[in-house]
Amino acid sequence: MSADQHGFDTLAIHAGQEPDPRTGAVVPPIYQTSTYAQDAVGSPRLGYEYSRSGNPTRDALQECLAALEGGRRGLAFASGLAAEDTLLRAVCRPGDHVVIPGDAYGGTFRLFAKVAETWGLDWTAVPLDDLDAVRAAFRPGHTRLIWAETPTNPLLNIADIPALSGLAHEYDAMLVVDNTFASPYLQQPIALGADVVVHSTTKYLGGHSDVIGGALVAADDGLGDELTFYQNAMGAVGGPFDAWLTMRGIKTLGVRMDRHCDNAERIAQYLLSHRAVAEVLYPGLESHPGHETAAKQMSRFGGMVSFRLAGGAEQAIDVCNRTKLFILAESLGGVESLIEHPGQMTHLSAAGSALEVPSDLVRLSVGIETLEDLLADLDQALGAS
Repeated sequence: MSADQHGFDTLAIHAGQEPDPRTGAVVPPIYQTSTYAQDAVGSPRLGYEYSRSGNPTRDALQECLAALEGGRRGLAFASGLAAEDTLLRAVCRPGDHVVIPGDAYGGTFRLFAKVAETWGLDWTAVPLDDLDAVRAAFRPGHTRLIWAETPTNPLLNIADIPALSGLAHEYDAMLVVDNTFASPYLQQPIALGADVVVHSTTKYLGGHSDVIGGALVAADDGLGDELTFYQNAMGAVGGPFDAWLTMRGIKTLGVRMDRHCDNAERIAQYLLSHRAVAEVLYPGLESHPGHETAAKQMSRFGGMVSFRLAGGAEQAIDVCNRTKLFILAESLGGVESLIEHPGQMTHLSAAGSALEVPSDLVRLSVGIETLEDLLADLDQALGAS
């Protein structure tokens, strides 16, 4: 099933998910098995030998992911960070260099600073919306990747994907885009020039806060084959039930993202006019410095909203503690709305570094609840603070 033949929502429901040929089940079965009977020595049935190497449920998810992102190969992992680690070890070698966002996700920063660096991989953090800064950070012959998030987590900065792709390819490097915040429904980086797309499928793709997972989607077959080898060799794959849950979530990705965006746009406007709020960070606002770029490469602006409190860190923490419907929790992208203080939660690993986030920052993952209820909850929390 090709993206050239069908629309996004059709692919989300059908790609890789044909009815089971044996029973006609319209939902792919959960192949909860570790190993497979072989027809003869050297003749595994349908190519399946061992579920680390291949599993029909995971294969269905991987085919769906590739179709949604317009890539040649999709690969599913046990978590987003497992996907990231596998990618780095597949395409980089000790002595290589990577350019990362100046406001990267805390877990990604920790992976580079505390794990990959000890392996011999060097990195430089720069604001990716400043192409001159990106170019200045390049080390010709050593810079292997530009690692982009757009929108970034949690400051919601926007990187110009086609411009970064051109710059990376000029230096014989690759562009990796973490598309977790946008989801393939709102943005498709491969069509804009990216070589690899990364996802935490835990977030919008799964969509229900009930499964951990990650994904890579490669733009070409050669890279896809290399990543497949490392996926098997390193073994950081999720189980078949995880794959099944993720596919179930993907089926409603389009309709969920429409509601996430509707609610987030209204909440951003509400926060913009609130006296307790010093700044609202949302790419859908015309005042956002990346608004024009986001409008060119995204169909809408997503369900994530960050804002800074006029009363500083103490007020930010107080607001996080006072909400009722917005659940105080890490993660994002589920149907329920979440609130967090990044400086002391998801981005604590960046404290004291150049990537430390402002202490007065609050991040919202806006869910699909009734908008008026969410606004009332924020109103009481901000008013009480």
